[in-house]
This record gives sequence, structure tokens and C-alpha cells, in this order.
Amino acid sequence: MPLTRLEKFLNLEHVNYKRIVHSRAYTAQKTAAYSHISGDEIAKTVMVKVDGRLCMVVLPASFQVDLNELQRATGAKSVRLATESEFKDAFIDCEVGAQPPFGNLYNMDVFVAEKLTEDTTIAFNACNHAELIQMTYKDYQRLVHPTVLKLSRKVIAEA
Repeated sequence: MPLTRLEKFLNLEHVNYKRIVHSRAYTAQKTAAYSHISGDEIAKTVMVKVDGRLCMVVLPASFQVDLNELQRATGAKSVRLATESEFKDAFIDCEVGAQPPFGNLYNMDVFVAEKLTEDTTIAFNACNHAELIQMTYKDYQRLVHPTVLKLSRKVIAEA
């Protein structure tokens, strides 16, 4: 299998990372379960439109985006979730919905939930729904330079 844009970038930057293969999953929580990694350490990428621009919000799988907080923190006039049709063409090297949290590779701003910065390692989709890349948060921060905001809240598990 050819290397993705992400893997080429990580190799070029001499980043230590681990590829984790798991059963195909389409939600971050299922990915966490299948890969046996805590939902707090799986970084999911949520696509949003901030004043009409596509941006990434990266947060733990067990959290959800607080769009009002994102709007307040960015000073934007409008913030909303992006539709699949609005972002699918931006990630031609990825399965739809499996984009990695590297907006710098796709010319997008990246907002990271403060909670994620507490993790030593994070894991995220490796451009498909059956593989993760796991690396240190410190390396991720160094490569992406995301804006860290308090913009998520823990999802209460259903009984």
C-alpha cells in the first residue's frame, strides 16, 4: 500500500509513530473499542465552517464540539458543522470521514480541545476507517501548531 501524504510528512519530519490496524469502524467510539485505546486518547476530527472557511476541530472521541464556545473563542460571526459534501473533495487521499487531524497538510486551520493536550499519546484515523496512527501529542503539537481552545464537553454515555 502506498504511503499517504500524512505518512510521507511524518517520515520527512522523523516522527516516531505506530500504525494500528483494527476492524473497520465509522465512529470514533467504535474505533476506540476496536483498537483497545481509551476514547480520551483517540483524537477525532470534526469538520466545521468558521465564517465560511473549512476548519478542523480535534477532540477526544468521548467528547463533542461546543459550537457556541468555538464561535466565542474565535470571534467568528458564524460557526456550524460542515456537511460531508462540503469537505469530501478536500481530502482526496482519504476515505470520507477518515481525515487525519493535520489541517496544515490541507491548508486548514486546526482547533484542538484543551483536554487532548493532557494526553501523552494520541491516535487518529490514518486516512481510512481501519487504521490508526499513534504518536506523541508533543510531536503532533510541534508539526501542526493548532490553536488550543476549551471547546468540547464530555459525552454522557447512554445507559
